[in-house]
Amino acid sequence: MVTVSDLTYAYSGGKYVLDGVSFELEAGKCLAVLGTNGAGKSTLLKCIDCICHAEKGLATVSGRNIFTMDNKTRAQHIAYVPQSIDAVSMTVFDAVLLGRKPYIRWEAGTKDCEVVSRIIHQLGLDKYILRPVSELSGGEAQKVLIARALAQEPDLLLLDEPTSSLDLYNQHEVLQLIRKVVRFQNICALIIIHDLNLAARYCDYFLFLKDAHVYAYGSSEIFTAHTIHQVYGIKADVITHNNIPVIIPFPDTQKECNV
Repeated sequence: MVTVSDLTYAYSGGKYVLDGVSFELEAGKCLAVLGTNGAGKSTLLKCIDCICHAEKGLATVSGRNIFTMDNKTRAQHIAYVPQSIDAVSMTVFDAVLLGRKPYIRWEAGTKDCEVVSRIIHQLGLDKYILRPVSELSGGEAQKVLIARALAQEPDLLLLDEPTSSLDLYNQHEVLQLIRKVVRFQNICALIIIHDLNLAARYCDYFLFLKDAHVYAYGSSEIFTAHTIHQVYGIKADVITHNNIPVIIPFPDTQKECNV
């Protein structure tokens, strides 16, 4: 389980980006972190991973205080995937193997190589295994970042727009894989995502941020036209097709919707 209590953070200018943010997420579930640009979504993930240091508040994973962990211990519990990273000249296998660093003392062992090979196969990266990451497309490189995070075998995955560089097929493939891993390994995932339809389809809980605060948090019952209108300033209908929520925005019309 992950708990965040009263998390507060301000940049040097003094304006609060996060103010009293609190939520809980049980193991085996995916949480979509939603909101407009500048709402504090990426800052929230960075505070949880101690990249940014919260002014106050508490964050725990599996009952342990994240903020008091040393770097190695934190890396064994939390894996963070940023929006992008500079391409590196190392091979895909070696890049994913970096995810095992928190567990390696002298050199990679048999288990480390087995974990890396398995995850590379799961993400469909087998044919790139000896290719330099710098030669891959943006979408392929993004999948390598996700593979490296999964190789850490964490209790908590922090994913900042993991589908932003992926085509339609790979968006669904990656989110299906993340959800499968989260449920099978009974871990937690916080996923920043701008596509509301992907969020509604693959996540179990939803955290809407607005004006540095939590506007709404909960399961699918809060994923409503009213919430979307209040957070994004746009009218939308939320319908169900084959038991899948579908969000239909109406940015250029005064169409009445269920708000």
